[in-house]
Amino acid sequence: MTTATQTAKKSAVHCRSVTKSYATAGTKVHALRGVDLDVNSGELLMLVGPSGCGKTTLISVVAGVLERDGGECEVFGTDFQKLSSGQRSRFRGESIGFVFQAFNLLPSLTAAENVSVPLLIQGVPSSRAQKKAKELLDRVGLSDKINTRPAQLSGGQQQRVAIARSLVHDPRLIVCDEPTSALDGDTGHKIMELLREVALEGERALIIVTHDSRVYNFADRIVRMEDGLIAPGSIDPTTLH
Repeated sequence: MTTATQTAKKSAVHCRSVTKSYATAGTKVHALRGVDLDVNSGELLMLVGPSGCGKTTLISVVAGVLERDGGECEVFGTDFQKLSSGQRSRFRGESIGFVFQAFNLLPSLTAAENVSVPLLIQGVPSSRAQKKAKELLDRVGLSDKINTRPAQLSGGQQQRVAIARSLVHDPRLIVCDEPTSALDGDTGHKIMELLREVALEGERALIIVTHDSRVYNFADRIVRMEDGLIAPGSIDPTTLH
């Protein structure tokens, strides 16, 4: 899919020369080696590439989960590393939804309670937060699981709860790490339809890390990462089946 007005849209993510390294067992691993990336509002961008090439590290830096070592990275004109700890938490809570590959659901909470957490952090009354959470769980096909805890849900159901949680506070940027990996083809297709619908609302943007070729056609643009860098040129989604 392509968005004809993509170039006229506002910048959501702007990264230049971003670097990130890890020290493991006395060795320095360069996860990001100078990444340049731009994502427009209203765009659904997919990041593809082999495991270990830096995709998850990059989206974690963009979402403010990790601090970069060098370079520049702004989300809607805001640089996380120029904010105080409290400002970072507030900006992330208001503007970013993150679907972690490991789901990161709270085991003691029901599905509806897990989904409502971002709203409760913002100070939304519990009754309103629960109502919105139940609406999102219905949209991802889990209206019958609102009072179920994560341990009683399948992997695919937990993934859908995590996706609902990322959407509940109406973030402007949604970042997903393998959102369809635990889903069957039909459910994955429905989830991508929902994510794409959300991407086109207002000035939102989506970045999706995926190895799932079944969902490539939902992208406006696909970029490939290799060895901690963005490979030159965008990829036509129809050529990656």
